Amino acid sequence: MTGFEQGTIFLEDGSVLQHELLPANQYRLRLRAPSIAASANPGTFTHVRCDESLAMRRPMSIMRVDAQQGWVELLYRKVGRGTHLLSKKTIGEVISLLGPIGNPFAVSNQVKRPLLLGGGVGVPPIIFLADRLRQRAGLSSLLVLAGSERPFPFSPQPSRSSIPGIPTDVIASMPLLDDWGVPNRLATLQGFAGCFHGYVADLAQIWLNSLQAQQRAEAAIFACGPVPMLQSVTMLAREYGVSCQVSLEEYMACAVGGCAGCTVAIDTDEGPAMKRVCVDGPVFEGDRVIWP
Repeated sequence: MTGFEQGTIFLEDGSVLQHELLPANQYRLRLRAPSIAASANPGTFTHVRCDESLAMRRPMSIMRVDAQQGWVELLYRKVGRGTHLLSKKTIGEVISLLGPIGNPFAVSNQVKRPLLLGGGVGVPPIIFLADRLRQRAGLSSLLVLAGSERPFPFSPQPSRSSIPGIPTDVIASMPLLDDWGVPNRLATLQGFAGCFHGYVADLAQIWLNSLQAQQRAEAAIFACGPVPMLQSVTMLAREYGVSCQVSLEEYMACAVGGCAGCTVAIDTDEGPAMKRVCVDGPVFEGDRVIWP
């Protein structure tokens, strides 16, 4: 392995350990990258060189890490030339990674009922956060709600447990989270069996409605997904008086703050300012984002 460190960001050659095709042209990619694995936190991402023939890297959220075994896992969808070339990588090949980049989710000790919301390609960092939080003592509950309008990158299965506040006919769950013992449910408008028919924010509202005032005071929302979803979730959090952190997705060139090509408008204490999603984010307080 070769690599160097720049602050807390590593340039690391990651060797492919597993590469699996999933439904709807989605792929799960596991790479040996011990430096990044040891430093990554939920919400951070990697900048991936999909192929040596391409000058531009692609930003990809980190879905799982194992610091002891030294691997990171990414989930991506094949949509363009870069990801098409990446999808051809086989076990043993080396892929250049830059990471972990960005500010992660921050879950204070006062939060006893974290509600994690993922939409589409925004699901991976939510899985990472769920993995980290399931090991935390003192939580009253942990709930993950994920939505997608294309086939999920896993085979949904009926959950082995019920969730207070969630309609009893909504039983579809993510097998990995179920195996971890993390309560979770799925939402879609595509009529997938066992899923909630609607947006993930709609299902979140049903759950928030079921809480008593004291329970709601212990709740906080952590979300990643498309902009319309994050905007709806922010409005929902404001309505229920719940704090909300959102992880934004933007096109990036350098991903280390140099080009300022991924800026978004944020309401700071000094007034509106343009902030870089790559290094000032990708996680921001939802109420601070000036939505389009």
